[in-house]
Amino acid sequence: MPDALMLLAALLACVLGMGWFALSMDVHWAQVRGDAPRSPALAGTLRLLGGAALLLSLVLCLTVDSPSIAVLVWFMALAGATLGVAFTLTWRASILKMLVFWTSTGAR
Repeated sequence: MPDALMLLAALLACVLGMGWFALSMDVHWAQVRGDAPRSPALAGTLRLLGGAALLLSLVLCLTVDSPSIAVLVWFMALAGATLGVAFTLTWRASILKMLVFWTSTGAR
């Protein structure tokens, strides 16, 4: 796979990971899903998915560049993903519903 696609996949994994981490918090869950209940097991699953996605993004970065550059690229991707998820929660929180498509709870 070309390096650019690997880095794009790493950025996408960062966005997914940060989105799942955000949805594991009560306040962001309420922004996205309204009054729909969220079980503690689902919160744990979202945290686990978030961590796995961030680890995958690190591995993808490490396969493209040397470790010193890969970690720098990974931190920049983390920062960009964090800003992207924060702005999405601010302006169009309902977009993040797609990250929990498997839940059968009602949407806001």
